[in-house]
Amino acid sequence: MVKMIVGLGNPGTKYDNTKHNIGFMAVDKIVKELDVTFTEDKNFKAEVGSTFLNGEKIYFVKPTTFMNNSGIAVKALLTYYNIAVEDMIIIYDDLDMEVGKIRFRQKGSAGGHNGIKSIIAHIGTQEFDRIKIGIGRPKHGMTVVNHVLGKFDQDDQIAIENTLDKVDDAVNFYLQSGNFEQTMQKYNG
Repeated sequence: MVKMIVGLGNPGTKYDNTKHNIGFMAVDKIVKELDVTFTEDKNFKAEVGSTFLNGEKIYFVKPTTFMNNSGIAVKALLTYYNIAVEDMIIIYDDLDMEVGKIRFRQKGSAGGHNGIKSIIAHIGTQEFDRIKIGIGRPKHGMTVVNHVLGKFDQDDQIAIENTLDKVDDAVNFYLQSGNFEQTMQKYNG
């Protein structure tokens, strides 16, 4: 069995620690304890790292295509490594949830998220496991673009750190159990 954990975001230091890059931040947190090193793979248009856990190969992925084309990297990796869609989790930001809230889903529409739209278009299904992390709505008349490409303010930073810890725990539980439904039941909320 092979599994793939994908965090969505935008490449480049300009976007480090921005709300839209919460998927990258989550994957970085998960791999920290697993001693995984990323290398940029231009063929897959992604930074890819891997490890073995319980005899299973696990790939950790951060697409370098920019958010709106995330599906290019996801499809290429699924195909090349012959990974089943049900053995993949996508981690990404959600504007419609309050900052730090986590929601686990096994299917659903893109909900206006361009990275998810791209993945659905490239893999041909919206039935895949996902972890959505709330980044809240723009405040004080700020545009959506400026909001998602902005950093978390100090008030939200603690909530986000706690959320990333919880996502780390949930993904590690999933990697041990191999069961996303059990993970949902234990960590949704």
